Amino acid sequence: MPAVSKGDGMRGLAVFISDIRNCKSKEAEIKRINKELANIRSKFKGDKALDGYSKKKYVCKLLFIFLLGHDIDFGHMEAVNLLSSNKYTEKQIGYLFISVLVNSNSELIRLINNAIKNDLSSRNPTFMGLALHCIANVGSREMAEAFAGEIPRVLVAGDTMDSVKQSAALCLLRLYRTSPDLVLTSEWTSRVVHLLNDQHLGVVTAATSLITTLAQKNPEEFKTSVSLAVSRLSRIVTSASTDLQDYTYYFVPAPWLSVKLLRLLQCYPPPEDPAVRGRLTECLETILNKAQEPPKSKKVQHSNAKNAVLFEAISLIIYHDSEPNLLVRACNQLGQFLQHRETNLRYLALESMCTLASSEFSHEAVKTHIETVINALKTERDVSVRQRAVDLLYAMCDRSNAQQIVAEMLNYLETADYSIREEIVLKVAILAEKYAVDYTWYVDTILNLIRIAGDYVSEEVWYRVIQIVINRDDVQGYAAKTVFEALQAPACHENLVKVGGYILGEFGNLIAGDPRSSPLIQFNLLHSKFHLCSVPTRALLLSAYIKFINLFPEIKPTIQDVLRSDSQLRNADVELQQRAVEYLRLSSIASNDILATVLEEMPPFPERESSILAKLKKKKGPGTVTDLEDTKKEKSASDVNGGTEPAPVSTAPLFLPVNVFEGLPPCTVRPRPISLLASLLPSTDYPLSEMESLAGLPICQSTPSPSADLLGLGAPAASSPVAPSTAGLLVDVFADASLSAAAGPTDTEDNFPSDVPTSSEGASGEPDPTVHDAEDFFHKFICKNNGVLFENQLLQIGLKCEFRQNLGRMFIFYGNKVSAQFQNFTPTLICSDELNGNLNLQSKPVEPTVDGGAQVQQVVNIECVQEFADVPVLNIQFRYGGTLQNFSVKLPITLNKFFQPTEMNAQEFFQRWKQLSSPNQEVQNIFKAKHPMDTEITKAKLIGFGPALLENVDPNPSNFVAAGIIQTKSRQVGCLLRLEPNVQAQMYRLTIRTSKEEVSQRLCDLLSEQF
Repeated sequence: MPAVSKGDGMRGLAVFISDIRNCKSKEAEIKRINKELANIRSKFKGDKALDGYSKKKYVCKLLFIFLLGHDIDFGHMEAVNLLSSNKYTEKQIGYLFISVLVNSNSELIRLINNAIKNDLSSRNPTFMGLALHCIANVGSREMAEAFAGEIPRVLVAGDTMDSVKQSAALCLLRLYRTSPDLVLTSEWTSRVVHLLNDQHLGVVTAATSLITTLAQKNPEEFKTSVSLAVSRLSRIVTSASTDLQDYTYYFVPAPWLSVKLLRLLQCYPPPEDPAVRGRLTECLETILNKAQEPPKSKKVQHSNAKNAVLFEAISLIIYHDSEPNLLVRACNQLGQFLQHRETNLRYLALESMCTLASSEFSHEAVKTHIETVINALKTERDVSVRQRAVDLLYAMCDRSNAQQIVAEMLNYLETADYSIREEIVLKVAILAEKYAVDYTWYVDTILNLIRIAGDYVSEEVWYRVIQIVINRDDVQGYAAKTVFEALQAPACHENLVKVGGYILGEFGNLIAGDPRSSPLIQFNLLHSKFHLCSVPTRALLLSAYIKFINLFPEIKPTIQDVLRSDSQLRNADVELQQRAVEYLRLSSIASNDILATVLEEMPPFPERESSILAKLKKKKGPGTVTDLEDTKKEKSASDVNGGTEPAPVSTAPLFLPVNVFEGLPPCTVRPRPISLLASLLPSTDYPLSEMESLAGLPICQSTPSPSADLLGLGAPAASSPVAPSTAGLLVDVFADASLSAAAGPTDTEDNFPSDVPTSSEGASGEPDPTVHDAEDFFHKFICKNNGVLFENQLLQIGLKCEFRQNLGRMFIFYGNKVSAQFQNFTPTLICSDELNGNLNLQSKPVEPTVDGGAQVQQVVNIECVQEFADVPVLNIQFRYGGTLQNFSVKLPITLNKFFQPTEMNAQEFFQRWKQLSSPNQEVQNIFKAKHPMDTEITKAKLIGFGPALLENVDPNPSNFVAAGIIQTKSRQVGCLLRLEPNVQAQMYRLTIRTSKEEVSQRLCDLLSEQF
């Protein structure tokens, strides 16, 4: 703590601090503090009034004691009294104490607010600055409610001092970050934007920070800031270091302001005005040119400031992705940093080049640095830089250099840090699959991957190699031969045993003609690994053995002896015991024809997105895993939708087949022994589809789930007889798995019937922007999350949703039901002005072209900011046969989706029920039953609505009570509901109590429609 000056005169404070520092033990310190607290308390309670100096001194002592970690429960009023002093030092200490010790719930907050208002209206710049600093330091919602309207007036007033404007802009920024709904920007937008032209660069710097944050939320309102920002940036970039002396940092003019202006410009697409765009390009070229100039100082501060501006300019060039010349120059500049002696520069260069590699204009320029990046991977000492080098190799990979990059990454994998091995394994697996011209190379690569880093090869990787081998006839024999040779090593990783067991069980017959890999040798080789493996792997090997009985009848007795052994039939693990018993029985009683049918070769898997890529996206975070092709697709989709900012990439591993029946022969579901049904429980660690095949049940239609589908290796589909009409081209992904596709869409969730609304509106040549209310169908989505949202003769829209607390994710599936292509396919989410502030929706653009019979997926990320009543509308436009089609439908994103169930006993429920007894907290509705009054259906609907259904709480057993909490970003709203059915009168009485009247009303309206 700084020494107290003699002029300040607080000698008592200096002595107290000195005593504390001289204490030899914790006990001595506490004793001295208690003594001082008693003295201060007696002074405050004494009859003699204290002067301002004494109050300041004692308040300072209390503040110091608090900073030492002791609680302070008095002195607040004296600190508030200091706020009314006309002396700066006394007022400063008062504000300091208030900022540190007073919370937003204090009873003194009204007095504090009055003192702050007096200082803000005093026009004394020193006092105004202290008040603004206090508001920003506290930053509570109460402060925002009190001053959110006053601070903008101070900011834009013509007679406000520059220093006060700076404080006001930063104070307003603080309040906006804590309570954005209370800071209304529309009234003073233009005047704040014009602060970018202010002569004082400190005001411009503070205003730029404020405008950048506001523009991220409301880009249209602050669009005029682009031209002003470019103009100001141009003046800074072209100025000499002597022109801005007060804001020149080690010969770099206004580096912090330059960085802020460049970040502001990243909130918008490239300027449409050619003059502004040309001026911005000139600025960026000037920054790149200055980077090539010799440094004006050898000090690190100069290079840091200069490079900060350069990297932010490169970020803007990458974000705009519209000037090929600038992109290539940026890439070359970053290439020079790759061998710089400064580690931070190498890291930043690699990170920026990862993004540049995804641009079609600079991808080739990035590839020229491949040798430097590979060398960095081998020689770099910092693990974080090596990780960025791996990311860059992954980003710059294409068909021309895939084998070289994969080989280098495999070599590095042997010595890589353990923290990044799993990520490297995923990237190698993705690149090997994506750029495999020869799939024998792909098989070799994955097996080599398992050999080098088997512990880090996740299930998704070996699932995927099996899927690809099964789907490609040309590689099956080679895969069987290769895994057979790999299994001969004395020490094999368990993942290799899994792959070997699966592939040899399916395709061991392709190499059985060679005496070196005869059936018995294959079996003995696999069985030699059996006792070294975990239970899930042993389960898979038992399945491979029963497959061998079908492939090689001559070794059937040998395999039966193994299945018959006590180690299998009396195994302590119930899964292994059950498999051994069932497989032994199956091989004993079934004829060869039945065995050939039940144990037939796996059919091809439906093509779908790689689950390995989904895992990498999930590991790295949204938007971090990109490549050139994906960027091109997103860019074209963004152009169609008019989007200017990429939405986050979904990380959810949800893969739904598009048309799994097309091109496959008809199948019939064969009956199987009831004991085999038990083996289909998801307790195994290998693809469910194999067990389905073992049981003789090829799947006619199924909806993959995260537990059954095992992230991308889902059950293969065989076809079901489908009428040759165009309507049969689309698979209803939400249909019951036990029904054929021809049976039409059904709903299996929540025990509710799902009437699919069909509409012929909008199929005509004229656009039809009206919303298809389908109210009856819309209300059925209130209590469920999956189903078909819309369907007509052209298009089917399906939904799959998940919600947790105030966040949600919705997967929208668009299916083309006709054989012709949809062009310019553009789904748009439309929210009312009121809904925009209460509900945040982010969506990733979809492909602008939807082929006939195809299905595309769109992911919508949802955040509930605060309670809302309206719902968003999904508008779909596309061209079909040269005619513009236009459909709109409500999205079932309702307030009850953000329920958090809450368990209560009877006492807690009715105690809380009585607390919510004021008239504005309760909403009641008495209505006629629209559906049969079935108890089980009512329970299912209440549970689907979101709250926890409380059993044995209401004295009347016929009544239903439930409790939950509506989770929003800004607050939590507790909710209690009571539903009283009257079967004789066929009536219901619904009562909902919450702490917010509008929440009670909205929930009551939604739930009343369900019964």
